[in-house]
Amino acid sequence: MDETASRTNTRAAAATRRHRLVIAAIAFLTLVDLFATQAILPSLAVHYAVSPAAMGTAVNASTVGMAIAGLAVGLLGGRIDRRRGVVASLALLALPTALLAVAPDLVAFTALRVLQGLCMAAAFTLTLAHLAENATGGVAASAAAAYITGNVASNLLGRMMAAASAEWLGLADTFLLFAILNLAGAVLAFAALRTTVPLGRPMRSGAAPWLALLGHLATPALRRAFAIGFCILFAFIGTFTYVNFVLVAPPLGLPAMALGLIYLVFLPSIVTTPFAGRLAERFGARRAFWGSMAVALAGLPLLLLPTVAGVLAGLVLVGAGTFLGQAIATGFVGRAAAGDRASASGLYLASYFLGGLAGSAVLGHLFVAAGWPACVLGVALALSAACVLATGLRKHAPGVSPAAFRRA
Repeated sequence: MDETASRTNTRAAAATRRHRLVIAAIAFLTLVDLFATQAILPSLAVHYAVSPAAMGTAVNASTVGMAIAGLAVGLLGGRIDRRRGVVASLALLALPTALLAVAPDLVAFTALRVLQGLCMAAAFTLTLAHLAENATGGVAASAAAAYITGNVASNLLGRMMAAASAEWLGLADTFLLFAILNLAGAVLAFAALRTTVPLGRPMRSGAAPWLALLGHLATPALRRAFAIGFCILFAFIGTFTYVNFVLVAPPLGLPAMALGLIYLVFLPSIVTTPFAGRLAERFGARRAFWGSMAVALAGLPLLLLPTVAGVLAGLVLVGAGTFLGQAIATGFVGRAAAGDRASASGLYLASYFLGGLAGSAVLGHLFVAAGWPACVLGVALALSAACVLATGLRKHAPGVSPAAFRRA
């Protein structure tokens, strides 16, 4: 009996590991376009003959589309089949990605990045809703952490691939390569989502979709989590967008190919991020999040050192801390929402990606006007604000049901 139970547990553990690996792979192929272009920002700025701030804002315009799509899926998520929505979003993503190869000017480039964001966020939000609906407690938190781990991998490998491809093949062929990866993501989602954890029926509440959004916004802990998402990507975008220009300029003066290798700084995050669910379960979301922000804040002074080693150490800490914090906040939203988790995930991601757009614009202007130290100070303020907001993250924070609005 004990031996049979042991074999059963071993098979279940292996299935869980395979499931998490598939989740991470889908996340990687969903978000590989989002930050890959940051590794070729200097080359793009030269190609379009624009300033670092203008190119940084154009590259990060994808966050506009992601915010819009997050809200749209939040409103309509209860009516969208999760698997079909993810597959369709990733297949459509290949179109604007391929068209970036022939974008004639910065306006066209920016518009295509917005379209990319629409597709990426739709797939992102629907996948997170699927994870939240098909698991509970620590399992859901671990699944969310696996998805964010795939996000980390896309940051690392996507940037390295973009830098290497731009160096060897040129900018146009680089975007065509990433379009192929988008199609691979659609194929994987089509094949895997029905063979891992079965998709539940799309959630349909009796309330109008906007009532579900109001229910989430009426929950103080969720409002704080949404604002935390804004602060996290504000800080992350500010750091990893404009550090590229610091790395290629004197006194560091790295070549383009070496700039891609710099993003090996994300390797520690791939190891640490999967522990987000366990940390939140053991210490509570609030204390676990504070710990993650302490790691990120500790890295900021190192970014000001005039050595490659010092800057790399700072990037390791900022990356590990922000990814861990994102995974904790994402898992918290899935657990704290009283119902219609697609709309809760949509609101979180809309706020998260709006934070990325704001970080790109605000910190870009700071970088151009006052230099890298001012940009780093802006990052510090955003992370500090996230710490203050986290005071309202309780381990068990029930949401407000849309039914409360129908009774009002």
